[in-house]
Amino acid sequence: MIKFKYYGHACFLLETDNEKLLFDPFLTGNPVASISADEVKCDYILLTHAHGDHYGDATQIAQKTGAKVISTPEVLTKLPSDYENVHGMNLGGSFTFPFGIVTMVPALHSAGVEGGIPCGFVIKFNDDTVVYFAGDTALFSDMALIGEKQQIDYAILPIGSNYTMDAKDAAKAVQLLNAKHAIPVHYNTWPVIAENPEAFKSYAESISHASVDIVPVGSSLDLVK
Repeated sequence: MIKFKYYGHACFLLETDNEKLLFDPFLTGNPVASISADEVKCDYILLTHAHGDHYGDATQIAQKTGAKVISTPEVLTKLPSDYENVHGMNLGGSFTFPFGIVTMVPALHSAGVEGGIPCGFVIKFNDDTVVYFAGDTALFSDMALIGEKQQIDYAILPIGSNYTMDAKDAAKAVQLLNAKHAIPVHYNTWPVIAENPEAFKSYAESISHASVDIVPVGSSLDLVK
């Protein structure tokens, strides 16, 4: 079983029986973070783009833990040149890691690094649980294609608006993805991305077959197929 641990903003951990995958580790300076960078334990760090509220403490955590960092080549250049435990990918590519298959998919956003592009990740774990993390993105119609190719069990989506989709567009994304479950992130960190997750839950469940799991910061959820 995969466990989702929400650390705040767009930072979370997916934990299997053997590996810990950390996503977009913005902790230092995050006003709602439930854990400090020094406390994090992980085997992999997956980065959707290089904005400070996503790249965050990636360098510090990587150097402390020795985690393998997975991202686009441009984002990986932000790491120290002597840090070699990296795996570069690009849109449409897949790679099999010990925990399962990672596919890098598009996101509509800016990248935070010169020449770079933002991305999302679809992960098919060894127990066949499929998790999609959209990263920061606008709603786009090819989400339907992502959902068609991958039978998504859990879609982790930003809902805070201003920089990303709002709750209504994120609900439409759930519908396009044909996901079984959805988890909202990237909201209420600052007033500019204030959003009511209950409104997202209500609307998403009214227009899709998904159930929405609102996970409070600092809490965990077992991902059940």
